[in-house]
Amino acid sequence: MFHRYVESGGNFIDTADFYTAGESERMLGRIIAKAGNRERLVLTSKYTNSIDATDPNAGGNGRKHMIRALEASLRRLGTDHLDLYLLHTWDRVTPVEEVVQTFDDLVRAGKIRYAGLSDVPAWYAARAQSYAEAHGLTPMVTVQLPYSLLDRGIEAEYVPMAQTLGMGLTAWSPLGGGLLTGKYRRTEAGVAGEGRISVPDAPVRPVSDRDWAVVDALRTVADGLGKPMAQVARQLVADPAGHLLARDRREQ
Repeated sequence: MFHRYVESGGNFIDTADFYTAGESERMLGRIIAKAGNRERLVLTSKYTNSIDATDPNAGGNGRKHMIRALEASLRRLGTDHLDLYLLHTWDRVTPVEEVVQTFDDLVRAGKIRYAGLSDVPAWYAARAQSYAEAHGLTPMVTVQLPYSLLDRGIEAEYVPMAQTLGMGLTAWSPLGGGLLTGKYRRTEAGVAGEGRISVPDAPVRPVSDRDWAVVDALRTVADGLGKPMAQVARQLVADPAGHLLARDRREQ
């Protein structure tokens, strides 16, 4: 999967220290070392969540944990710097000024090239960017948020915020946890199909009637275009005005 992605022109790699308790970073580090293409990649990782419940300092957004988490991620990834480092989840405790100042310290130390945020309120991102601008510190270059046909909540506030403050937006779960691929079906017993959404009693996300209505509409459009549901879902998210869809119809 990694080689097919890179050979197709992909270069943005996103992981986090919390994914499989660091094993994701170790595996990725070995793959990149074997491929020998580190400098061609935009290597990204994230910090916040704790993988050691016995240590109160092993989580959160504070300076101590950020620095320690970054050093551990660099060791696991086998690199001396990250191209982008993100706050993974807002901890509701650490002052935003502390986060921005520490990011700036890490950029000046050469440990990271750029800084960003993930899953924070729009006001928090705006505060971080405004504080960085006012004090000549490293700006936040992106906010990573869930965005798909099933979850379009960022459009009203985050998009104009990012446009106004010069920040990018990166989406996670653009296929709604796989629901928009069409591999899941609604049955009387619940969700059928192989994947995390269909795990009995512990799905990765609940599926509402509204979700199924979106999936059904997407399936109808995809069938009419003769294209995979996942491709149409991505097109509609990237171009909500429907220009790509209209173009595809003209070409047919």
